[in-house]
Amino acid sequence: MENNLGEIKAILKKYGQEHLLNNYEKLDDVHKKKLLEQISEIDFELAKSLYENTKKEIKNNKDEITPIDYLDKFKLGDKFKYYEEIGKKAIKNGELAAVTMAGGQGTRLRTFWSKRNI
Repeated sequence: MENNLGEIKAILKKYGQEHLLNNYEKLDDVHKKKLLEQISEIDFELAKSLYENTKKEIKNNKDEITPIDYLDKFKLGDKFKYYEEIGKKAIKNGELAAVTMAGGQGTRLRTFWSKRNI
């Protein structure tokens, strides 16, 4: 176990994670072994790369934020089906939209879309 501990300490130092062994000496042998096994299973390189990727700025020229005017679905009449088809097509194409609604409209919309087969 001591050989393994030295290797684990070296890995933890490389990734700045030495604190994972802060209370190691207070553990009994069974828990020491279990802790070392758990640490040895961590892919620190993957964790590091995932963390580094969170710092990268993603630029996508396709993204566009455009405000829209207020629409009352009950006043749309025949245009409602037109807008519904646009929404279904966007969902099928993996496109995304953000909409803010007031007065419980969001709740009703979720019920509305969940009842339909898109």
